[in-house]
Amino acid sequence: MIRVQREDFDVGSEIERLSAGNVKIGGIASFIGLVRDFAGETRVRAITLEHYPGMTEKQLEKIAAEARGRWPLEDLTIIHRYGRLEPGDRIVLVATASAHREAALAACHFLIDWLKTKAPFWKLEDTSAGERWVEAREDDDHATARWLEKR
Repeated sequence: MIRVQREDFDVGSEIERLSAGNVKIGGIASFIGLVRDFAGETRVRAITLEHYPGMTEKQLEKIAAEARGRWPLEDLTIIHRYGRLEPGDRIVLVATASAHREAALAACHFLIDWLKTKAPFWKLEDTSAGERWVEAREDDDHATARWLEKR
């Protein structure tokens, strides 16, 4: 399941939905991304995530299809929020379910890395120094690149 939404999500309910009725699942891996209150040395009051409806969901489907092609997954969930979020708010949930933990863990890690660089979201930080658009980070590009080597 892939959702892009403004409202918060309940992690427990989403994990339950992912695994409900599927006794082939032996392991679920998950990642929950949260808004931090600092970016480097600068205090962050809030972030605003923007996206293009329709295009964003299509790109997330492509990323999910890539994960399904690499690992034997029973199912996966990607929920990504948009709008204004404050420190401590949940931004993203990635959960993968497989018969074995190794596939679930690897696919979850892959999805997190690819979402950072390939999902079309733009982040505006409201900081103590004013507003600023968040630029892509070289570390995120390196994390994505290592998966290209593992095809």
